[in-house]
Amino acid sequence: MSDPRTIIGATGPRGGIASRGSSFLAVVSRMRYIDRWALMRSSRAENLAEHSLDVAMIAHMLCVLGRVRHGRDLDADRAALIGLYHDASEIITGDMPTPVKYHDPAILDAYKAVEAGAEQRLLDTLPDDIRPAYEPVFAPADGDEDDNDAYLRRLVKAADKISALIKCVDELRAGNREFESAEKTCRAAVDELTAELPEVADFVAEFLPGYGSTLDELL
Repeated sequence: MSDPRTIIGATGPRGGIASRGSSFLAVVSRMRYIDRWALMRSSRAENLAEHSLDVAMIAHMLCVLGRVRHGRDLDADRAALIGLYHDASEIITGDMPTPVKYHDPAILDAYKAVEAGAEQRLLDTLPDDIRPAYEPVFAPADGDEDDNDAYLRRLVKAADKISALIKCVDELRAGNREFESAEKTCRAAVDELTAELPEVADFVAEFLPGYGSTLDELL
């Protein structure tokens, strides 16, 4: 694995380490180079930037549903922002396949520590006066998360699972049976969330069926 300091330390036009400015957005822009589903044969590769945009849009919709239909005090724009950065650590760590990450609790705990370190390394590339605005996006400060924010983060995690299910649906629609097992696993996870989160139930009923359809079918 590459040294995170090597990845984040952007080189200047003369080959030296850039001494002025922040490399934060330059590093974040590298999401496009991180491929997901490394253990799967995909009919079309999906990168981290695409996935993050999907999660942001879905999380935003889930919060709008929660606010409009279920009377919850949720900031949809904040959810979208958290969704955009929810896997930013993978720019440094790469995408660890789910079967590997969750195979052993010790592996999961170790990976979470690596993720936290990567997130902090990324935050450290921000100017000192800007960093406090981004720190709550990556993780709430200890004791600084109220019930609404905790619920919002649950919806962002739900959006992550919905995005994974959508990827499986797209692959199956393309005739790729490689994703049959993953689709069942992802759908079971989303179905479980529909029983806990009414916003997810609304999304699954109204928005999910359109995924995998052609543009002619959608319009």
